[in-house]
Amino acid sequence: MAATGNEEQTLLPDIEEEAEGMEREMESEEEEEEGMGVEHSEEEDEEDTSEDERENEAEIQRLEEQLSINAFDYNCHVDLIKLLQQEGKLHRLRKARQKMSELFPLTEEIWLDWLKDEIRLTEDESDREKVYELFERAVKDYVCPEIWLEYVQYSIGGMGAQGGIERVRSIFERALTAVGLHMTKGASIWEAYREFEIVILSTVQPPPGSIPSQEQQELLNAQLERIHTLFRRQLAVPLMDMEGTYAEYADWADDGVPETVTHQYRRALQQLEKCKPFEEALLVSEPPKLVEYQAYIDFEMKEGDPARVQIIFERALAENCLVPDLWFKYTTYLDRQLKIKDLVLSAHERAVRNCPWTMGLWKSYLLALERHGADHQTVTDVFEKALNAGFIQATDYVEIWQSNLGYLRRRVDFSKEWSRELDELRAAFARSLDYLKQDVEERFSESGDLSCTIMQVWARIEALHCKNMQKARELWDSIMTKGNAKYANMWLEYYNLERSYGDAAHCRKALHRAVQCTSDYPEHVCDVLLNFERVEGSLEDWDAAVQKTETKLNRVNEQRARVAEKEALLTRQEEEKAEHRRKAKADKKAQKKSQKANRTGDKRKAEDEYEEEWGEDEELPSKRLRGEEGFGSTATEDLMETESGLFGRRAPPPRKSEPPGFRKNLQGLSEAPRQPQDMSKEQRKDEDSVFVSNLAFNLEDPEGKLRTFFQGCGTVQQVRPVFTVKGAFRGYCYVQFEDRLAVSEALKLDRQEVDGRPIYVSPCVDKNKNPDFKVFKYKTAVEKHKIFISGLPYSCTKETLEDLCKQHGTVKAIRLITNRSGKPKGLAYVEYENEAQASQAVLKMDGTMLENFTLSVAISNPPSRKMEDKAAPSRILGAAMMRQPQGARGKGRTQISLLPRSLYRQSDPDAKAENGTVSAPHATVTDGVHGGPGTASLDNQTKSLSNEDFARMLLKK
Repeated sequence: MAATGNEEQTLLPDIEEEAEGMEREMESEEEEEEGMGVEHSEEEDEEDTSEDERENEAEIQRLEEQLSINAFDYNCHVDLIKLLQQEGKLHRLRKARQKMSELFPLTEEIWLDWLKDEIRLTEDESDREKVYELFERAVKDYVCPEIWLEYVQYSIGGMGAQGGIERVRSIFERALTAVGLHMTKGASIWEAYREFEIVILSTVQPPPGSIPSQEQQELLNAQLERIHTLFRRQLAVPLMDMEGTYAEYADWADDGVPETVTHQYRRALQQLEKCKPFEEALLVSEPPKLVEYQAYIDFEMKEGDPARVQIIFERALAENCLVPDLWFKYTTYLDRQLKIKDLVLSAHERAVRNCPWTMGLWKSYLLALERHGADHQTVTDVFEKALNAGFIQATDYVEIWQSNLGYLRRRVDFSKEWSRELDELRAAFARSLDYLKQDVEERFSESGDLSCTIMQVWARIEALHCKNMQKARELWDSIMTKGNAKYANMWLEYYNLERSYGDAAHCRKALHRAVQCTSDYPEHVCDVLLNFERVEGSLEDWDAAVQKTETKLNRVNEQRARVAEKEALLTRQEEEKAEHRRKAKADKKAQKKSQKANRTGDKRKAEDEYEEEWGEDEELPSKRLRGEEGFGSTATEDLMETESGLFGRRAPPPRKSEPPGFRKNLQGLSEAPRQPQDMSKEQRKDEDSVFVSNLAFNLEDPEGKLRTFFQGCGTVQQVRPVFTVKGAFRGYCYVQFEDRLAVSEALKLDRQEVDGRPIYVSPCVDKNKNPDFKVFKYKTAVEKHKIFISGLPYSCTKETLEDLCKQHGTVKAIRLITNRSGKPKGLAYVEYENEAQASQAVLKMDGTMLENFTLSVAISNPPSRKMEDKAAPSRILGAAMMRQPQGARGKGRTQISLLPRSLYRQSDPDAKAENGTVSAPHATVTDGVHGGPGTASLDNQTKSLSNEDFARMLLKK
C-alpha cells in the first residue's frame, strides 16, 4: 500500500533535489577525468555517444509518452524502470518509481531494487529518515519477509543514534507480527532478532575477572531474559527446522529447557505436521499456486487461528494479487472476524489497488469506511477513485452509485425540514442520473439502469422521508417516459407509492394510464383497477373502469388472435416444406435404385444385390478371399449386418485393400460361435439403444469391449457391430439395453476413450423417420459467460489451462477440442461463472504467450451447424458422383465411380444426366459396356468400340 498523499508530496521534492545533486557530482567527476586529456566540444561528445545509448534514450522517451497517454499501463511502467536503471539515470528513475507506486502496489523485486539504491546514497541522518519512510511504504504493499529482513538489517545500522536500539527492537517486533508466522521464511526474522540481542548481550557483560555492579547485573539479567523469551516465543510457533532451534536453545540455556517450553514446542511440532502436506504442495507446484493456497486457507479457517489465517491469506495474495475472489474472501473474513480498523481498511485499500476494475471490492471498501467511522471526505475521495477505475460493464456504475447514495442517505437527519446533508443527497441523485446518461452511455451505449432503479429510490425517499409527493410524481413521470410505460410492474410500483403516500385521485389516474399503456400483462392491471374501484370508487367511477378495461382487453384479444393466426400460417408452411423435402428425398432414392437396376454387367449386378433396405434377410453371395476357407458360410454371413439408422443401406461391394486389423476381425468371426444377434426388426428398439461411432477399424473384439465399457450403465441386451461384406469392422455399432434409463447413462460416456481413441455416443434415431434430428449437443449461439481460446500448444493439458484461466475468475468447465483420433487441435472453450469474469479473462489473456504460443481469446460465438437439404446435382454418366449431404454420424457408403475419365465420351454437349440415367438421346460408355436398354436404335449415332479402341483411349494423353 502506498503512503498517504502528504507523505508522497513531502518526500518527492527532497528525493528529486538529492538526485539532482548526485547527478551534478557525477557530471563534475566526469569533467575532471576529461580534463586530463584533450578537450572535446559538444559536437564531439555527441559523436562519442554509443548507438545503444541512443536507442535506449529513444525507447525511454517513447515509454514516457505512452504513459502520458495511459498512466495505468502496468507493463510500460516496468519497462521504463528497467531501462532507466540500466542507463543509470537516477533522477528520472526515482521519478518513474514514484509515479508507479502512486498507481500500483510494487512487487518485491522493484521495492528491493529501489531500497538498495537509496541505501547506497545515504550520507547523513536526514537521508536515513527518508529511507525509513520508504521502508514504511514498502512493507504496506505486501507481506514480504525479504523486505522486512532488509528493513531490520538497515535499522541495525542506526542503532548508535539516540534511541536507536529501542527503534530496532520496535521494527523487529513489527516484523514478527507481520511475518513471524510464515512457516518457511519466518525463521530468518526470529534468528536475526536473536542474533541482535546476543550482540547486545556481549556489550553489557562485564570484563573477565571483574565483579559486576548491581546495575550491570540487572542489565545483564534483563538481556538474558530477552534472549530466553525470544527462544520460548519462537519454539511455540510452527516453523520449518524447529528441531535445530530447540537443540540450539538446549545448548545455550544453562539450566536446560523448561518443561513448559518443551510442551509448547511439542504442540507446535504437531501443528507443523498438520501443515506440512500443504507446504510441500506449495513447494512442488508452479506459480500462481491458487488451488494449493485455497486448500491451505480452508484448512487454517477450520483450525480457527486468526493470526495463521491472516498470514496464509497474505502469502496467497502476494502470488495471486490479481484474483478478485481471493481479495473478496480475505476482506470478508477481516470484516466479520477480526474487525480491527487499521487491518481491515489496509486490506480493502490494497484490494482496490490490485483489482481496480472489480466493482464489488470498491463497494466493500466504501461500506468498511462507513462501518469504521471514516470521515466524510475520505469516503468521498474513495468513491471518486472508484468512478475512475474503469469498470467493465455499465451495471457496475449503477451499483457503485447506489452504494454511495445509500451512504449519503444514512447521513441525513430527516427530522429536520432542511439540512446541508439533504441538499448534498439530492445533488448526488441528480449527478448520478447525469453521469449515467452522459459518461456511461457514451462508453457502453447504455446507461445500465433500464428500470430506472436510482430514480425509483429517489422518488420513494422524497415521498417517505421528505413528504414531497410532487417531486416523487415528477420523477415517476420521467421514469415512464424512458420506455417503461409498457410494463405492468412499473405502473403497479407507482400505484403502490401513491397508495401509501398519495391520494385516491392520483391512484385512479395512475391505474387508468396503466390500463391504456401496459402491453405485457394487461389483465393484471385491469384487475387492480377494478378492485380499486370496488373499494374506493363511485358508480360512475366503476362504470368508467369497466368500460375502459373491456375496451382494452378486446383490443388485446384481437391482437393476440392475429399473432396466433400468423404463427399457425408459418407453422403450416414449415410443415409443408418438411413434407416436400421428405418426398423429394424418397423420389431421389427411388430414382437412384431404378438407375442401378438398369445397369449392366455382372459386377454391377452383384453390387445391386447388396443394396437392400435394413432388416431384409436376403442371402448374399460372398466372394471368398484367397486363403480364407469357409468365409462364405451361412454362419459368417449372418454376422455381417448393417443398420439403417443414418445410412439407410448396406455396405458397398468390398474394396481390394484390407483395412488395419482386418485379418484379426476376420479370424474372430470365423472362430466365434453363432451369436444370437439376428434380432428381428420389431425387437430392435431405437429408444433403448445408442449409436457408437469413431471406433478404431482395427479394434479387436468390439462387441466384448463395448459390453464391458457400457456395463456400468445398465444391462446390455445386445451389441451390434457393423462390418463390411468382407468382414472388416466399419468403426461403428449399436448398443441396445434392456432398460431405457440406461440410455441416458450411456450418453454421459460420450467422448470417453476406448483403446486410446475418443468414441462418440449419440441417441439411436432413424434419420428416415426423423430427418430434422440434431445430435450436436453444444450451443451455437453467443455465450457471454464462455470464452474461446485458439493458438494453444498441442501439449497443453486441461489442468494447465485451468491454472491459467482461474486467475481471472471461477472456472466451471473446460472443453479441449480434439480431432476424431483424440489428438488436440489447439482450441478450447472455458466456461466462467458469469459474464464479468469471462470479459475480464478476454481482456487479460488475449495476446499472451503460453509455451512460445500466442493465445487468441474471445467471447464464445461458434458458427451455426445447419444441414441444408439440397437436391442432388445431376452428374454426367461415368463421372465422379457429387457428395451427398452428410448426416450427424458421418458420410454414407462410397460413391466414387470406377470408370476412368478417358473412357467417358459424350456426343451432345447439352445432354444431361438425372440421378445417373441419361436423359439425352445420345448414349455414352458405362462400365465398359456400350449403352444400356434402348441403345439399339442409336447405332447410327454411336459406333461400337473394340478392345483395341479402349486400349488406345486409355493410352491417349
